[in-house]
Amino acid sequence: MHAEPTAVLKVLSDPTRRAIFERLSKSGEMTVHALTDPSGVSQPAISKHLNALKQAGLVQGRREGRETYYSAEPKALAPLMNWISFYSTFWHHKFDRLEDLLKRMDQ
Repeated sequence: MHAEPTAVLKVLSDPTRRAIFERLSKSGEMTVHALTDPSGVSQPAISKHLNALKQAGLVQGRREGRETYYSAEPKALAPLMNWISFYSTFWHHKFDRLEDLLKRMDQ
């Protein structure tokens, strides 16, 4: 499941969610308990943040016994990266045109 860029931005705008996503990206699979211990955030709050990340496709869960192991899904950032790439090209073109105009004005 891939979310729209707006959904990905909205989910990652929360610093706790961003920290969870970054931690999972660096550390690999982790349980809710492993994510909760050093975070200073309650287990129910971590679960709520994980659910938001899951809804945006940024994490996935895998049940093993009584535990759920969560892992980051970096590919879910693709819509956001595509959006950034589009606007990067747009602004580079605008800056190139501005640079040409300034050069002509200096002559």
